[in-house]
Amino acid sequence: MYLKCACVAIGLAFQGSLSNFAGGVLFGTAGVKLLSSKDAKKVYTNCTAAVLRAKDSVMKTASTVQENAEDILAEAKQINEERAAKEAALEQEAEEVTEETVADNTDFAEEA
Repeated sequence: MYLKCACVAIGLAFQGSLSNFAGGVLFGTAGVKLLSSKDAKKVYTNCTAAVLRAKDSVMKTASTVQENAEDILAEAKQINEERAAKEAALEQEAEEVTEETVADNTDFAEEA
């Protein structure tokens, strides 16, 4: 009895696998024919063209962003150079005032 049940179970399992395999082959064959049809090739061509247009648009945008970033960097460097020059001029003036003050104090001390 157990042997008969085991044979039936194996047969059903094999039958299910065989039908799945046959269905897969049928679906695969139909899929290959569908994918290689002229209509499908037109769709692939149009999709590829759209992707290339999108790529061109993205590259133009990236170039614009890069150019703007370079301009910003150049202007920032110029601002820092001008600021450093002003600070150097102020320091130079402060040193001159300090030297004059020291000289005046020295003269005052000698007079006293």
